[in-house]
Amino acid sequence: QVQLVESGGGLVQPGGSLRLSCQVSGFSLDSYAIAWFRQAPGKEREGVACIVGREGRSVTSPSVEGRFTISRDNAKNTVFLQVNGLTPEDTAVYYCAAVPATSWRVGGWWRRTYDHWGQGTQVTVSS
Repeated sequence: QVQLVESGGGLVQPGGSLRLSCQVSGFSLDSYAIAWFRQAPGKEREGVACIVGREGRSVTSPSVEGRFTISRDNAKNTVFLQVNGLTPEDTAVYYCAAVPATSWRVGGWWRRTYDHWGQGTQVTVSS
């Protein structure tokens, strides 16, 4: 059974950092693309970053590039999102999602349909 479980969210002051985790089960990270999305109240869901396949190729949204970094630990079946330099505009629920790497394409990666989703972890940036 495929499952994704996010953790690591919380309340952080502006300028702070968090490391979000997406623990997966039921499949191998080498065979899937794992993406992080976020959705703030009243806003559309936004693709943040994605890491793909055996090579672990990654792409990051220009809106967060330089502050957010995606990585993974295959031995732990976990994908991470390191988020630095947080601002109140980063407040959102952060989700991870998975799709087979063979189905993934870099063009418009944030618009495609992902097969499996986690329940989300809340990140709140406030002083």
